Amino acid sequence: MRISSLSLRDFRNHEHLDLTFPAGVTTIIGRNGRGKTNIVEAINYLAILGSHRVSTDAPLIRHGKESAHVVATVVKDDRSATIEIDINDNKTNQVQLNGAALRRPRDILGLVHTVVFAPEDLDLVKGDPGTRRKYIDEFATQLSPRLAGIRADFDKVLKQRNALLKSAGRRTLNDSAKATLDVWTEQFIAQAAQLTAARIDALSLLAPFVESHGDAISANTEALNISYSSKWLVENNSLEEQLRTALAQGFSDEIERGITLVGPHRDDLLLELAGLPAKNFASHGQSWSVALAMRLATFDVLRNHHDDPILILDDVFAELDARRRERLLTQLDGVEQTLITAAVAEDVPEFLLEQTLVLED
Repeated sequence: MRISSLSLRDFRNHEHLDLTFPAGVTTIIGRNGRGKTNIVEAINYLAILGSHRVSTDAPLIRHGKESAHVVATVVKDDRSATIEIDINDNKTNQVQLNGAALRRPRDILGLVHTVVFAPEDLDLVKGDPGTRRKYIDEFATQLSPRLAGIRADFDKVLKQRNALLKSAGRRTLNDSAKATLDVWTEQFIAQAAQLTAARIDALSLLAPFVESHGDAISANTEALNISYSSKWLVENNSLEEQLRTALAQGFSDEIERGITLVGPHRDDLLLELAGLPAKNFASHGQSWSVALAMRLATFDVLRNHHDDPILILDDVFAELDARRRERLLTQLDGVEQTLITAAVAEDVPEFLLEQTLVLED
């Protein structure tokens, strides 16, 4: 899979930009602020309908404009398709595939697969649980695009349930309010169970690769393990029953605090390095190793289940020492398309500079 052309209108700092990309490795060189990362961010948006840098779409729209426009031609198995996305500030985003409007933006999910390495990846190890939840959810959605609908439904139900809990305050719920909350609780349980099951299934595919890459990077000196961490997964019952039990046990606390206290929105991925929590004990270099292993693992699984994802190395070579850089370079062999960004050519190994796009000052 590869992107053969990309057109940006009012996306980040790019008022009007048209690019073509060959197969193989393309390195984009430009000083900070020239918009090199914005280019690969737009390509990644086609795969996950989100940014690897920010949590909302608003920053993607050029200042003073109401929308951004991304058009890309995707080539797969000698067939091509054109995807157009309008990212809007005050209304729903619009998507077209080969000129035909799609009902929902998420209907394009699965057409493009990407794996992005970026400086922000350190947050996978040192950041809050939301960063790791985003990692597993985006990966699981690339494996199974239908999960996008489940995630959207879960977010809506969670928001509604929280609103009911907040409105209840500390008072005793009357029968009508209790019945309404019960209905939303059952919907929450149903959506939460599907989301959790998808995460666990995705992690079961990832874990062996995460661990093997961790062994390779550390030369088998520091075992790396990844597992799903949840306070409500404690029994052998179904996910629905386990969550229903946890919600019942914590109901009084939820009424007191006005928020849903258990569920996949509070779960985490536990990363252990040499038996210790990486979040608390890993050094800066070790944290890079863990993050690198996690991204390499997503690439391996996507390659096995679909085809080569587009590999995006966003300004990471300057961050990696020689050993970790070498481990990353081994992954480039045979990849259909790799896009690299760097501030200066000296940050990138010379053999990756044969096809270079320079953003002039």
